[in-house]
Amino acid sequence: MRSAFARASVALRRPGARSQSTVLLMRHGESTWNLENKFTGWYDCPLSDKGHVEAADAGALVAEAGLAFDVAYTSTLKRAIRTLDHALEQSDHMWIPVTKAWQLNERHYGALQGLDKQQTVDKHGLDQVTIWRRSYDIPPPDLDTASPMYPANDPKYAALDAACMPTTESLATTAARVIPYWQQVIVPELKAGKSVIIAAHGNSLRALVQYLDGISNDDITELNIPTATPLLYTLDADMRPIPDADAIAPLQGKYLGDLDAIRARIEGVKNQTK
Repeated sequence: MRSAFARASVALRRPGARSQSTVLLMRHGESTWNLENKFTGWYDCPLSDKGHVEAADAGALVAEAGLAFDVAYTSTLKRAIRTLDHALEQSDHMWIPVTKAWQLNERHYGALQGLDKQQTVDKHGLDQVTIWRRSYDIPPPDLDTASPMYPANDPKYAALDAACMPTTESLATTAARVIPYWQQVIVPELKAGKSVIIAAHGNSLRALVQYLDGISNDDITELNIPTATPLLYTLDADMRPIPDADAIAPLQGKYLGDLDAIRARIEGVKNQTK
């Protein structure tokens, strides 16, 4: 028998019956480069063994909550794609349409991609690395365009306009591609009465929640999003979040799962360059 939440979700999807929208955000599970504590960016590393388990567990939480989705979005990077696959499989949503968009990719970490985070701190100092990692509008050093990690040298971006191919990005320039995609592609789906699930990355999701929750440029630098932890937003007719009583500030959406364990995982992200 369906849960009351699932029955309500079906009712809300009927034409003319929708006054609220549902969107679930999820950072990918642990990747092999997360495990190795490397700056990853647009490098297409896979999930680690733990990451696969995390993603499947996240999907189980989605199923347990009785959530129903109509469409899914993810990046062009396999760690997010595979995370979405696990979530859709565990929640019996493998059949829904999936769109892969480079606009939802992780922030490009420029010349830092592939470097060990702690070794980079040892070399450049914590203050400088913190600026590169967490400042709103100061990007890391540019990547050499001869590098295999430059998007133009990757066949998956062959159709991408050269002007869109970054050699480095800040959170501000990441937001400059994420937010228009949200506004122009995803919001129309929500307004059409569809429920949406998005699997993406720490920084592309930070850019999105900053926009949704109205977080300042200063405060967003302190926000950490844990891997494979579903974050559920209910939006009003104007696409503004309806605050959840169990939200962890400054977010207004609710993480699914044990909140104490989630807070510990948030601290784990924070301490990667401690």
